[in-house]
Amino acid sequence: MAGVRVPLTAAEVAAMSGGRIVAGDPAVTPGGFSIDSRTIEPGQAFFAIVAARNGHAFVGDASARGAAVVVVSERVAAAVAGATVVEVADTTRALQDVARAVRRRSGARVVAITGSAGKTTTKEAMATLLEGRFSVVKNPGNLNNHLGLPLSLLGLRHGADVAVMEFGMNHAGEIRALVGIAEPDVRVWTNVGDAHIGHFRSVEALADAKGEILDAAGPDTLFVGNADDPRVMARAAGFPGRVVTFGCAPGADVRAVAVEEMGLEGTRATVTTRVGEMELQVPLYGRGNLANVLCATAVATELGVGLDEIVGGVAALRPARRRGEVLRLSGHVTVVDDSYNSSPSALRQALETLSRERQGHRRVAVLGEMLELGDRAVALHEAGGRAAAEAGLGLLITVGGEAARAMGRAAVAAGLAPSSVRHADSSAEAAELMAAAVAPGDVVLVKGSRGVKTDLVVDRLVAVCA
Repeated sequence: MAGVRVPLTAAEVAAMSGGRIVAGDPAVTPGGFSIDSRTIEPGQAFFAIVAARNGHAFVGDASARGAAVVVVSERVAAAVAGATVVEVADTTRALQDVARAVRRRSGARVVAITGSAGKTTTKEAMATLLEGRFSVVKNPGNLNNHLGLPLSLLGLRHGADVAVMEFGMNHAGEIRALVGIAEPDVRVWTNVGDAHIGHFRSVEALADAKGEILDAAGPDTLFVGNADDPRVMARAAGFPGRVVTFGCAPGADVRAVAVEEMGLEGTRATVTTRVGEMELQVPLYGRGNLANVLCATAVATELGVGLDEIVGGVAALRPARRRGEVLRLSGHVTVVDDSYNSSPSALRQALETLSRERQGHRRVAVLGEMLELGDRAVALHEAGGRAAAEAGLGLLITVGGEAARAMGRAAVAAGLAPSSVRHADSSAEAAELMAAAVAPGDVVLVKGSRGVKTDLVVDRLVAVCA
């Protein structure tokens, strides 16, 4: 398995997208690709995407920043563009078509990951385990939608062996479209949870949408699925290719036994695989991250990575920024920065891990409102409040609107003292509350949906405890 380089001239971009050169040099080779004129660097290509804003209004800006190629679906003045101009019928479709063509020509193995929680951590862990043996490309950050995925796949033009691609979705049909762009050889499904449940009539409908990762598979396609998730396994029953499972369930192909939970320090487990057994120490907190590592391990073993390489790679893992980072601050204050995002199931897992932490003086949680939950929002936040009470918190600060207030009320009803529960309408307000309340020895979990910006709380604590 070895990738090949795919040189992309403007003429190739036009041919791959069914477009035509209307101005400039067809032989120019862009050094990169972007859909945001603010990020364009000299020599790159700019796709003028028509979405909430019309990218054609920014062609001049891209040109001024040195764009070598602009891809448009509306007429622009060549003199204004100052670059080779490729005209296509639809710029979004053109970007996707070019990415698919590069993916095909590269000869790389493409791994696609979906799931309600843990996609990014799984992607990062998988890339780490594969990088010792292969040249790997992956989605930068969370560029995982109908625009971010093709931009990420274009990294294959440099000759990578493997692409590890995270697939994001909010609605039915989106994963199917991403499968059509990436044509993955390996399909990975981490779990079914309740993230984005507000866009679906039920968890089963959400699982069906995630199950689009199985679409258009053939007998040579590999599926890696969570043996501990019955919804995943039910939908994989008719998969036409080979199935490899991971988890703690008896019969899982990559199985963790004798699991030892070490609180914020992570987990230890004996892991059995089809090629042998190993002892893994996972330095990422919570059972959810153990599952993510088992998933990455399943793919790595299937691609020929040795067990010793996996043991070393797992031990070196570090959480992605704001996705479970454990910050040890002065005054023996520990902050768990999980502020990147939240969902009801992920919140329960985080609180369960916090409840087992015994080294701190007091367990504290700053919990932002969880978004995209629809008419289930209040009930799911109330369940989060009960989980917070079960975690034995010494202080709970909720952040956001009525759903967040309901979480606090449910925590009190479940046994937390009213004096131990506070509410802030914004994360800026919560940051000041927490800065005034933090005490030596506190262990503070900060978690919330991105739109609530609970990262402000983390940054304030870091400044206070510097």
